[in-house]
Amino acid sequence: MSTVTLGSPLGLIRAVGAGADPVGFFRRHAADNRPIALDFPGLGHVAFFGTKQAARDILTLPVEACRAPVPNPIEPVVGPGSLILLSGDAHRRERSLLTPAFHGERVKSYADVIASATADELARARPDGIIAVQRLSIAITLHVAIRVIFSVTDDSRRLEYTDAVQALLRANNAALMLVPALRRDLGRWSPWSRLIRLRNQLDELLSGDMAARLESGPPTQDMLSVLLDSTDEKGRRHSEELHDQLRTLLAAGHETTATALTWTLYHIHRDDAIRTRVRAELASCTSPLDIIALPYLNAVVKEALRMHPPVPIVLRQLAARRSVDGIEFAESDIVGIALYALHYNPEIWDHPDRFDDERFLRRRTSPFEFAPFGGGHRRCIGAPFAAAELAVAIGTIMSLVDLRMSTPERRRPPPRSSARGIAVAPNRDIMLEIVEK
Repeated sequence: MSTVTLGSPLGLIRAVGAGADPVGFFRRHAADNRPIALDFPGLGHVAFFGTKQAARDILTLPVEACRAPVPNPIEPVVGPGSLILLSGDAHRRERSLLTPAFHGERVKSYADVIASATADELARARPDGIIAVQRLSIAITLHVAIRVIFSVTDDSRRLEYTDAVQALLRANNAALMLVPALRRDLGRWSPWSRLIRLRNQLDELLSGDMAARLESGPPTQDMLSVLLDSTDEKGRRHSEELHDQLRTLLAAGHETTATALTWTLYHIHRDDAIRTRVRAELASCTSPLDIIALPYLNAVVKEALRMHPPVPIVLRQLAARRSVDGIEFAESDIVGIALYALHYNPEIWDHPDRFDDERFLRRRTSPFEFAPFGGGHRRCIGAPFAAAELAVAIGTIMSLVDLRMSTPERRRPPPRSSARGIAVAPNRDIMLEIVEK
């Protein structure tokens, strides 16, 4: 068994390269099968892996053997009580309170809401016969989040949420995300003070809807009602962390799903054979719920997530001495999975640079080969909802309009992915033409 020494000038140089181009950096290391040591301000030394065995070792770590590393780039937005940042008993408790909102049957009950929100945003996005896919995807996923969490149907109230969430995400700039030392009050107009003001404005909206819901009598079946009604094994309800969980669902949830929706629509419309086959499969559907179970569409979505996982890394801080892929690490060391190294590892995937629409129909994949939602006891709690949302949104769009990718767009290289908030997203929008209604 070998050991790895973390912390070096090379680690800091590599971190700069990974921060500037995380997708390109980790894809270049996909065939290395060796740990990649990086040093991040505030977080410290991290050893990243892209092998199946390392993913198994990291994702199967017991609860008591690891914790969420902090500080985290998304912490200013979601808050320290977010499920993303909690560990141990606090993580277990909050996850148990959130789980009822994401039960399978409840997720299916949101299909009509997803379809309705998608149709509304599609109608707004098509005045000149051209669809800007990324802009549409962001509008859809944020609209869905607001409707599913709060049952907000009033346009003016929904726009209040939209503006508040987007302003808060923009305020969490690269400096605040990557250099935690800057997260302090340097005067009213300093970046950190502005971010806190915007977070408080969003919290005022959240508090207003929570108070109204508690006074409105019998609960409805949106996520807020479920969360307010949930209790843990000791009968306790959510505490002040509920604001942090709601911010997480609104901000982190919509941004990552929007990226996945953008890339899936891009690949479907770049290849006429894929587009034709998806449309043919959709022809058998009589309701939005039918779309969720379509095997070919789901395979296409998974392949888009393999090639473009919105969150590029999975991190764990060790609470005890552990071995990862045969390498010994000490307590408090931070280890991670570089998803772009794992998902492009040629020992796992044939022709990993090729979009293969049938890849997920030919064989079952292990959760240690394909992990766009992380894994283990910290797997993204919203993964089932995100998968359903992607399928229904794509199915609704393609059922309502016939979209084509222009020849110039088809000939262009695919957009590069660049860091945006907590996700990596296309660095330019993708334009599709409406052929017919």
